[in-house]
Amino acid sequence: MGMRADEIESMIRAALPDAQVTITDLAGDGDHFAAHVVSHTFRGMTRVAQHKAVYAALDGRMGGVLHALQLTTAVPN
Repeated sequence: MGMRADEIESMIRAALPDAQVTITDLAGDGDHFAAHVVSHTFRGMTRVAQHKAVYAALDGRMGGVLHALQLTTAVPN
């Protein structure tokens, strides 16, 4: 059983309260999503560190209940 897009968004927003989060279900199966996350928290962080912060927000679900996440991150303009 996969996750719902709103669950993923809620978990990311809980960890990164200022984040603008857009979740897209890529396959309609609850297992393959794309996430675009924009947050001031990412300022000064490498792209890898930004992605790790998002994965940490998912509390170990990545690779388990959440099979695939195409992730893009950015700092607001």
